[in-house]
Amino acid sequence: MSSGGVNSSENGSPIRGGPTTTRRRVADLPTAELDINNSSSCSDDEEAEHPNGYIPSSSPSCGSHYLHHHPVIRYLLLRRKSLSSWVPDTWFLWIDDTCHWAVNMAQSLKSGRNMGRKILGVLLLMAVVSVFIKVSLLSSNVEFNFYLHFLQTPEIWMKPNSDNYQQCISRPKNPRIRTGSKTNGFIIVHANGGLNQMRTGICDMVAVAKIMNATLVLPSLDHESFWTDPSDFKDIFYWRHFINVLKDDIEIVEYLPVKYTAIKPLVKAPVSWSKASYYRREVLPLLKRHKVIKFTQSDSRLANNGLAASIQSLRCRANYEALRYTKEIEDLGRTLVDRLKNNNEPYIALHLRYEKDMLAFTGCIHNLTVEEGDELTVLRYNVRHWKEKEIDSEERRSRGGCPMTPREAAVFIKAMGYPSSTPIYIVAGDIYGSKSMAAFQSEYPNVFSHSTLATEEELELFKPYQNRLAALDYIVALESDVFVYTYDGNMAKAVQGHRRFEGFRKTINPDRQNFVNLIDQLDEGVISWEQFSSEVKSLHSDRIGAPYLRQPGESPRLEENFYANPLPGCICSRSWEQQISSLKLDQKLSSVQR
Repeated sequence: MSSGGVNSSENGSPIRGGPTTTRRRVADLPTAELDINNSSSCSDDEEAEHPNGYIPSSSPSCGSHYLHHHPVIRYLLLRRKSLSSWVPDTWFLWIDDTCHWAVNMAQSLKSGRNMGRKILGVLLLMAVVSVFIKVSLLSSNVEFNFYLHFLQTPEIWMKPNSDNYQQCISRPKNPRIRTGSKTNGFIIVHANGGLNQMRTGICDMVAVAKIMNATLVLPSLDHESFWTDPSDFKDIFYWRHFINVLKDDIEIVEYLPVKYTAIKPLVKAPVSWSKASYYRREVLPLLKRHKVIKFTQSDSRLANNGLAASIQSLRCRANYEALRYTKEIEDLGRTLVDRLKNNNEPYIALHLRYEKDMLAFTGCIHNLTVEEGDELTVLRYNVRHWKEKEIDSEERRSRGGCPMTPREAAVFIKAMGYPSSTPIYIVAGDIYGSKSMAAFQSEYPNVFSHSTLATEEELELFKPYQNRLAALDYIVALESDVFVYTYDGNMAKAVQGHRRFEGFRKTINPDRQNFVNLIDQLDEGVISWEQFSSEVKSLHSDRIGAPYLRQPGESPRLEENFYANPLPGCICSRSWEQQISSLKLDQKLSSVQR
């Protein structure tokens, strides 16, 4: 696959792309050419020579296969261009065979011999033809509906082609599942960071428990991060579902058993980006000795690559099947999606990471007032674990290291071809800056967030809890027609990976470094709007979330994140037969929904 535009190390992982059609026609898939194609090309020449529609059997220009066609099929072949696209090729061959059979049967019936057998043969033929027509109509209808969808859906809303891929996280046919064998000990996990950082960290801990044959105690969540959210696991996730889905993989208990509560756990922070061998050789002996171990860090504690396929698929089962939000969160999330999709309108979910903590951390103050910039600098110096203090904002922006400003995000979306009437859901906390959103809303007035879509009563149980609000945003972003993220943070990684897993839903990853250069040229009058828009579209033609293999790096910190792109590991290529079956299943589901 070809790569996208120029990428800096701070501008996210390299992105590969593909065509923007939603599904390939069945006829476009690799298959052997039918003999009928040769007949058709031959008949075109003969038709010109014999305008009355009859071609003598002695015609030298056609192959022997054509000479044996019944007159009915020869007539259909001559008219194939007018029938063409909506008549399946297999019909012509069946009609041909049927005509020959019918003629022979008619001649045989005249003789009066073996009448019973012949009548039975006619009935069997009628049954076979009936089944064939039904199957052919279904196949043809799938293709017709694809074209109808293609014509009705503007290109800007089409997801990249992913027909050749499918989810593959099922347990093996002969799994080495948990069979009640004695556990090696208990793991207590303190998940750290924001919601999405904790989410992926928990999935890693599930895999670590499997590696060490350990029992996982229901994780506790971080209450001391920037948002100081007191919510715990049961407040955000459907904990019984979490335990049940993974019961054949690992043992999960709600609490540490009473007989172990008196044991002082060994407190340890696992080494980041570790392989399975680290846990087996270094951590497992400690677990067996102490019986209870407490991990103070959970994020990025497993390598992205180099793990067994069963471990990789387990990480995805935990993430995409076991970690379901509570009913209250799920229900309100679906309600917000329904309100956005009023009259079946498509919408964009924009992860506008222009929040106070992110701007202070990155040192990006472009388009802010002097007072606002000073406030961010003070915050950065006050957070001890943020190591970088002195930051040149403009230099970092020129390298693509800053989140897009709201104005830059609006100009980007406009350049990509989305009309001003497009509903846009802001996936973020409070946007920083007194006038930051004014420029955005001047271009796109239909701007929404959880606080504007939900009623005060609906938000009553969510307002004090940033992680629960983040869970709402996650649902709306996952279900959006297009997801655009303006900075490669934990939520962007988690959502884009989930969207890949759910069929490579369209996800746009702006090339910030090149875009900043282009928008500066536009503002300076160096290029016109038409040139700017054309360049932006060209630059992002292969940055829309199409399938590509996860990119390795020189070190784990530099390679593409597993949860941002679970291919390979949780997504696999599939055969042509599976693709056809999927198309027919989609058609059946569409019929049921209608």
